[in-house]
This record gives sequence, structure tokens and C-alpha cells, in this order.
Amino acid sequence: MKAKIKKGDTVEIVTGPRGDKGKRGEVIRTIPKKNRIVVQGVNIRKKHQRQFQTEGKTMDVGIIEFEGSLDISNVMLVCPRCNEPTRVGIERDEDGKAYRVCKQCEAHID
Repeated sequence: MKAKIKKGDTVEIVTGPRGDKGKRGEVIRTIPKKNRIVVQGVNIRKKHQRQFQTEGKTMDVGIIEFEGSLDISNVMLVCPRCNEPTRVGIERDEDGKAYRVCKQCEAHID
């Protein structure tokens, strides 16, 4: 099934661990095969990176922070018009082109 959330959308976290519930952020990346997304500033992970060399360059050492992925079912799209988390519907116009629609205020999202 095609995902209704795209890169660049603003989403709100509906459920999940680590106190991220209620936070809003922009979608940085989507992973459609695994049904997951990466949201900016949410689900921050830490990785202990040791020094190694690749192609003559040395990588930074220390603790690196990065955003982990979330399941797409744990977020809701924020409507740009009503500024509320909402479900997304798909409608088609006369030409057959599909566009996303807010289920609450029926505004076009695209």
C-alpha cells in the first residue's frame, strides 16, 4: 500500500517510547519497504564510534547522535490548514490525478 506521508511533511508522534509522544517534526526520510520514517529531532539514538580510516580520511570519534526510524503507524500527518493531526484521504480530480486530503477540514495537502 502506498504511504500517505512523504518527505518534508510535518508529523506528530501519536505513540511510542522515550517521551516522544506529542512532539512534532519534519520527515527527513521514508523507508517504504520497511514501512518506517525518520523524523527530525525525534527518537534520538547514540552510537559510540571508534576511529577508522576510509579512502584516506579519518572518521570522527566519540559519541554520535542521530535520529532513529519510527513505524509509520505511530505518527499522524499535521494538516497545514487546521494545524491538527489528522487522517489522510486520497481523492481524484477530473483528470485522474490523485491528491491528499485532510479528513477533518477537507483541505488539499499537496
